Amino acid sequence: MKIILTQDVSGLGAPGDIVEVKDGYGRNYLMPQGLAIGWTKGAERQVTVIQRARSAREIRDLGHANEVKGQLEGLKVSLAVRAGDGGRLFGSVTPAEIVAAVKTAGGPILDRRRLELPGHIKSVGSYPVSVKLHPEVTAKFNLNVVKAQ
Repeated sequence: MKIILTQDVSGLGAPGDIVEVKDGYGRNYLMPQGLAIGWTKGAERQVTVIQRARSAREIRDLGHANEVKGQLEGLKVSLAVRAGDGGRLFGSVTPAEIVAAVKTAGGPILDRRRLELPGHIKSVGSYPVSVKLHPEVTAKFNLNVVKAQ
């Protein structure tokens, strides 16, 4: 089955790529999750629009990715969230909240889909977060989750 990816799929491709996958994987997982659309001649024309949007969001080159990595690794990122007794959070920390915390700490604007979290963050503490900036560059920083006053 031929499909067009609309989002990054690990091990498969980037938005706008036309890939061949097994029928069940495409129909039962990729399409319902909104990660891909079926391939048609009309949809193939939309690929250029998707790729143009991706290039606007994407980090330009390896040098720029290393520059952003330097900014992120020297950053102290702290996120104040509501927590109960014992430090357990009401809910969990989302990637969108982490991106907002990086921005308020003076860091660059990141794409939340490129964050790699160590799992669900459900208590206060320090957590390692990595960001895939470029296929060859991954930046790491510590996120300090503290109880809001």
